[in-house]
Amino acid sequence: MARVLKYSALAWFCAPGAAFAKAAFSCGGAALLGGVQLICSHVDPTAPAQICSYSWALATPANQTQIVQGSFLLPPGASNVEIYQGAGFARALAEPIVLCQGKKSR
Repeated sequence: MARVLKYSALAWFCAPGAAFAKAAFSCGGAALLGGVQLICSHVDPTAPAQICSYSWALATPANQTQIVQGSFLLPPGASNVEIYQGAGFARALAEPIVLCQGKKSR
């Protein structure tokens, strides 16, 4: 068992650096007074534009779950971009899930 742990730890430390990369974007969402808003910023000036998708579980006043989702392009230098804004929700059931990927052009 000790040998397995030793090699597992070694594999973890030798893993590619992408696992430790800092995200090039920052997003936050809030549900207040019946409205919801998701805002994102591109936070790494050296990173390329980010192609992103989001999904967010929200509750209606009738306590029904509604999923809102979409995709967007976040260019370098973009700050406080309104990604989604909606009304008629009682609360957020979870934090929004935002996944982004950037690709450098050749």
